[in-house]
Amino acid sequence: MRAQLELIFIAIAFFSRLPVPGWVDFAPDKLGRAARYLPLVGWLIGLIGAATYWLAAQLLPVDLAVVLAMAATIRATGAFHEDGWADTCDGLGGGWTKEQALAIMKDSRIGSYGAIGLVLLLLAKYLALADLGADDDYPVLAALLVAHPLSRLAAVSVMAVLDYARSDDSAKSAPVARRPSATELGIATLAGVIPLLLLTPLEAMAALLVTVVVAIAAARKFARRLGGYTGDCLGATQQLAEIAIYMGMLAAWSFT
Repeated sequence: MRAQLELIFIAIAFFSRLPVPGWVDFAPDKLGRAARYLPLVGWLIGLIGAATYWLAAQLLPVDLAVVLAMAATIRATGAFHEDGWADTCDGLGGGWTKEQALAIMKDSRIGSYGAIGLVLLLLAKYLALADLGADDDYPVLAALLVAHPLSRLAAVSVMAVLDYARSDDSAKSAPVARRPSATELGIATLAGVIPLLLLTPLEAMAALLVTVVVAIAAARKFARRLGGYTGDCLGATQQLAEIAIYMGMLAAWSFT
């Protein structure tokens, strides 16, 4: 039990800015096994976002509460996944070959594709969450609690079907770049789908469907352009799946 708890803390420390106990040992082999708990980290990030939204909504309009909730989740992760999305936009948008794309993605500077992609992504999140909270706070709270774990499961799914694209070990995500075992994928899947119980059956089906579509589309894109995935690709997958879940919930409402 202590070993699994240590892996959970390692996942929290690697994939967020949240504090963990000092006794945690960040050995490279443990970093690789900790990826199974990435959706569980999403529980914490979703809870931070939901709590921030609920508190802000008691005093402020919905749109401002949404902005504060988004800011809280970004602060909690250090914009880890948003940075991956921007780098992936730059790499796939500006690179003609695999080598060019990987070199661009490794550059710390943000380019036109990354800047435009990041602005559009944040705008889409804001609009989707604001629409979900137009009449009631619960849909926003449920959306945050569901989207963060489920979207991280999409990233783990990409790890399960693709190899790491970089041949060097200098990237930040190199220590976790290994295919999860069937047991590890099962743990991640369970942690990712349990929050769907917070949604109506139609909303849950829509959220799960769009997550699967994003994971498959992302894996196909990364395999074709890069021959595998990078840490930035995982961040991009998480961000795409997150906004897709919000939109899926809104689309489900059109059938009720």
